[in-house]
Amino acid sequence: MNKKLLLLFLFFATCYNIQSQVKLSVYSEISIVTAGPGNELYEKFGHSAIRIKDPVLNLDIIYNYGIFDFDAPNFYTNFAQGKMYYLLARYDFKYFLASYKKDKRWLKQQVLNLNIDEKRDFFNYLENNAKPANATYLYDPFFNNCSTKLKDITKSILKNKVVFDVSNIENGKTLRELMNQEIYWNTWGNFGINLIAGTILDFERNQLEYTYLPDYLHKVFENGKTTRNNGHVNLVVREDVLLNFEEKAISNSTIFSPLNVFILLLFIVIFITFKDFKNRKRTKSLDFLIFFITGFVGLILTYLWFFSSHKTAPNNFNILWAFLPNIFVAFLLLKNKAKIWIRTYILALLLFLVVILILWVLKVQIFPIAIIPLLMLLFVRYCYLYYSLLPSIK
Repeated sequence: MNKKLLLLFLFFATCYNIQSQVKLSVYSEISIVTAGPGNELYEKFGHSAIRIKDPVLNLDIIYNYGIFDFDAPNFYTNFAQGKMYYLLARYDFKYFLASYKKDKRWLKQQVLNLNIDEKRDFFNYLENNAKPANATYLYDPFFNNCSTKLKDITKSILKNKVVFDVSNIENGKTLRELMNQEIYWNTWGNFGINLIAGTILDFERNQLEYTYLPDYLHKVFENGKTTRNNGHVNLVVREDVLLNFEEKAISNSTIFSPLNVFILLLFIVIFITFKDFKNRKRTKSLDFLIFFITGFVGLILTYLWFFSSHKTAPNNFNILWAFLPNIFVAFLLLKNKAKIWIRTYILALLLFLVVILILWVLKVQIFPIAIIPLLMLLFVRYCYLYYSLLPSIK
């Protein structure tokens, strides 16, 4: 988050008591604001916020649940533990608009079809939520983010008077499929998210659960209904295009993309393994690097699964190739003589690779495509180790 924006948020937070005394007029408007994707990884999904505008009170405020600060105390420690704390920031809409204009991201608003009491309920809810004591919340990118918050707030205020019509949205997609639509598959960002996320992203979901993505929240509100005089009317009374920039393309693969890097590494390992086979030797430094790196990645994934609060980290079968014990075996492979059990251990690693393919085919967990040459690399080297270690076993 931009430091200036954080300071702006803190300034307006101190003005809370002034604004909280006002009552919205009949000319006020409550809008769901949706923004297009940006360049940074955390901007790829787009963004959602709530705008409250009242020309009578000269009021035009944005309520933004997407505020975080990389420099906050213990930010990275909290992130590793699954404690991602975000803020609801409340500030003048003109600053919000200027920020997206500068980044050349499209911006739309959906003005909600609310009576004056409902508008005031929205305003009071958001004003209370924006108090410094209430502004912080535990963020989750798939289940509790800037977009899902707005759906939940609307349901909380309108209760059974709101009906979200999702009949025109394809059903049965997984959260991983939806994520892959927004972040190009052959990028390190996509690879990283798929690497640390387990099977919870591979369950088929209903359309309301798609609303962790702002685009789907926009669709849900676009087709939503609300009750008026024992009948149903459109939840959105008007849609305005605030900024009309062309949406940025999601394809931004580079020469150093995951697939290219892993293919290069695959050929390097095949070349070294062929030389080892020809010369009847073993490049111990290569084996150390393969086992240490895969073990270290396994250490991270195991920590996220068993010791963090990340909802998406459990049941992550990437640990079958990023196998934690490899980090210890790496040092044993630096020796000329191998322990007798290491050959059995390597056979188990080969079986794990087969299990990964089975889980992938059965769609128990979908792995990143870029991982294919990496799995081939491991298979080639493990096969060579299995046979080459036999003469050196003690």
